[in-house]
Amino acid sequence: MSSAAIWDAQHECMPREELEQLQLERLQATLNRVYKNVRCYQNKFNELGIVPEDITSLADLSRLPFTTKEDLRLNYPYGMFAVPLREVVRIHSSSGTTGKPTVVGYTKHDLKIWSNLVARFMTAAGVTPDDVVQIAFGYGLFTGAFGLHYGSEAIGAAVIPMGGGNTEKQIMIMQDYRTTALVGTPSYALTIADRLEKMGLDPKSLSLKVGLFGGEPWSEAMRIEIEQRLQISATDNYGLSEVIGPGVAGECQHKCGMHIAEDAFIAEIIDPETGAVLPPGSVGELVLTSLTKEAFPMIRYRTRDITSLVYEPCACGRTLARMKKTMGRSDDMLIIKGVNVFPSQIEEVLFAIEGCEPHYQLVVQRTGTTDVLEIDIEVTEHIFFDEMKKQRAFLESVERRIHSALGVGATVKLVEPNSIPRHEGKAQRVIDKRSL
Repeated sequence: MSSAAIWDAQHECMPREELEQLQLERLQATLNRVYKNVRCYQNKFNELGIVPEDITSLADLSRLPFTTKEDLRLNYPYGMFAVPLREVVRIHSSSGTTGKPTVVGYTKHDLKIWSNLVARFMTAAGVTPDDVVQIAFGYGLFTGAFGLHYGSEAIGAAVIPMGGGNTEKQIMIMQDYRTTALVGTPSYALTIADRLEKMGLDPKSLSLKVGLFGGEPWSEAMRIEIEQRLQISATDNYGLSEVIGPGVAGECQHKCGMHIAEDAFIAEIIDPETGAVLPPGSVGELVLTSLTKEAFPMIRYRTRDITSLVYEPCACGRTLARMKKTMGRSDDMLIIKGVNVFPSQIEEVLFAIEGCEPHYQLVVQRTGTTDVLEIDIEVTEHIFFDEMKKQRAFLESVERRIHSALGVGATVKLVEPNSIPRHEGKAQRVIDKRSL
């Protein structure tokens, strides 16, 4: 199938003027829905002296209040639902690692829209009705697996709902069932690549063609590594449970940013400190407003993800804005000696160094009043067991390159292969010991 394949040309290739008119109509309908049915939004709007009728243009969006994860926690479990529970046919939630989970609901109509939004980015990535899609996300309350599952079925592809983990069985199924598309986190894709090598299997012996990876930020260097080691085309996609799950945005085969489903979401970029809306092209925090959700509409939801938006039409023919790969999160961002540090920046450096394995961990500690960043990096056995002098030279070279890229020094510790814990879901890149 050519890279020009488009699932929903009416919306994906809509002229900007028509798109903005559609966004405004859907925004006004959504504001009426939440003002009438969601106490949290009634209170927020009333505090600002705003009624939905005051929003007469997209420029007025910035007058509306933000929604944060804290609002979702305070209204746990169903306080943010805009429909009676009898109309909700699906309930998902976040992992709740920092307290109560955030609970999200879907009506039948929401599930239909969700399936189509995921089918869009899967088609853009090259998935067709002829594909066999293996889903290596964990099934359960997490939205990832189900989103890609429904998108695959909407396209007409065959789905293998494998779930996370059990890597050798994943590989056996890839071989026996002739899997052509792999879905999961990028870090798990590398875990699969590691296991293939250990088993002495050539990735070319598999039928894999494409990988659709999301759930965590990853660098361009990591994409190249995955593509070379699995012999596939690796594409990025973006979503979050609070807004819908996967389906907010995804790359086409040109891989020049993730097309945002702007008929379903309005995207803004704000200054994470002040909340001010930034001009086009700026790097800042992504804020999303849902336009088609019935059960769980979100108004100006602060995603905490740092990115920027590109508005020029893509060579694929889509006119939708594209978001660049997320650089990290405004709340996961490390500030070391006053310098903002994102794990993805460090990853770019490490992938460019021969001998570094694609597994690393950042450990931040406070010594007195000074923050100290240690980067534990797996290296090949050849380097780990090298003579002391060569190992020291290698270490100093890595430290120099990291200092040059970040503008702040870090202590690098070389660790032997397979010593950093592997994760079947999102990789735990940062261990911050400063608050302990």
